[in-house]
Amino acid sequence: MIEDEDLLLAVLNSAPVIDGRPADFLTGEGAADRIRALGGRGTGQERDRLVLVRDTLHALIRGASSDVGGLASVLDRARLRPAVSPAGVTWGLEAAPGEELAVRVVLAWSRVTAELPGRLRPCANDACRLFLVDHSRPGTARWCSMAVCGNRMKARTHARKRRNEE
Repeated sequence: MIEDEDLLLAVLNSAPVIDGRPADFLTGEGAADRIRALGGRGTGQERDRLVLVRDTLHALIRGASSDVGGLASVLDRARLRPAVSPAGVTWGLEAAPGEELAVRVVLAWSRVTAELPGRLRPCANDACRLFLVDHSRPGTARWCSMAVCGNRMKARTHARKRRNEE
């Protein structure tokens, strides 16, 4: 089972651009296996809830919307139940069948935004649809991958500067 931040990024980044074309790893062939790999059951209902959460979070994080209705609908029937032991208090998630994974994604998003404010962001490459959690000390990470998007953006900037010098 994938936990918190890794789960959040796996779901957010399940709709990348590949060779200039948008892809969706939560729908189509192999989607059920991918959802099971995330800790889900791979059902159609679960897929629909994950897509709703992913698309709502995309809009929120990109600042395109402030509508949290999709997230609220996923949390409607979920609750955290405390359990106490000599080691302390733990919280167990109770959710409707097929909704637990989507609820976990929403809770992970909430935790990341609370504990790392401003560090969950879209890649600065406009052609990329991926997201990152910036763990750099100064909080200045801009790209989902320095090797891919960062390198491309720096190469474009360098080429633009050279053209302007000529």
